[in-house]
Amino acid sequence: MTGPLDLDDLRGSVVVAVDGSAHAQRALRWAADEAAFERRSLAVVAVGDAAGAAMADAVAAVTRLHRELPVTCHVARGDPRQVLIDASELAFVLVLGSRGRGPVRSMLLGSVSAAVSRQAACPVVVCRPAEPGTRRGGVVVGADGSPESLPVIEFAYRHAFLRGAPLTVLHSFFDAAAAVAQYHEARGEPAEMPALDDLRAELCASVAGLERDYPGVPVTLTLRHGLVDQALAPRHAPWDLVVVGRHPMRSLERLLTGSIATAVLERAACPVAVVPESLARHDPSEEDEGPASR
Repeated sequence: MTGPLDLDDLRGSVVVAVDGSAHAQRALRWAADEAAFERRSLAVVAVGDAAGAAMADAVAAVTRLHRELPVTCHVARGDPRQVLIDASELAFVLVLGSRGRGPVRSMLLGSVSAAVSRQAACPVVVCRPAEPGTRRGGVVVGADGSPESLPVIEFAYRHAFLRGAPLTVLHSFFDAAAAVAQYHEARGEPAEMPALDDLRAELCASVAGLERDYPGVPVTLTLRHGLVDQALAPRHAPWDLVVVGRHPMRSLERLLTGSIATAVLERAACPVAVVPESLARHDPSEEDEGPASR
């Protein structure tokens, strides 16, 4: 179809945007695998009058990857950002590619993936370029111990469960005493790290009960001193997927300091899932089975 999207056609689907580029093909592969794991349909969206060829190539690629996967095709007009933000209202997850232009050029030129990940109603997975041959260590999720972060952690848990991958739940903190202690340790001098018992207790509480819903997932709880984006997305990129929460942009402080999610997107060399913290088990489909029954 051409024109505005019929959002009901996207209900509960894994939605992927394509434009015929290499970064869109990377997103298409990830989205097709996600739909197969989740047992959902895949909705392929292209924007613009010249989208027909990209759509045909995308459908052929999906057929080669997952022959039995239900696929729907949607060609729409308008601003790609708004088309995809509208699609996120009923999508299960939205998958986009990224050219990996780096932070400076992204700030100057803007990015569809960054804009959509900031405003989408559903989780957005941005498939960043990865260095081939890099050994990866499963899924990592940023946690701050707050109740608002539960949908973010559950998204990561579910992803790890369905793929049989290990999960690292990481809380990054910055403490002046810890920074001084790390400095002395690096110089081979004796140092006493500050007590972190309260942070460890919060981290344990953040995953309480999820092991029952997603049994068998190997979980590592990690406290790391430093900036969040550097902890979640180090340059050597050891992860299959980085999951980060998106805070509501309501306060002047958040507007001035910027978004942690955006910072992680700029650094990562692997797919990044940006999950709205306001998400309440986002699942627009009306027939959804529990994860253990899939």
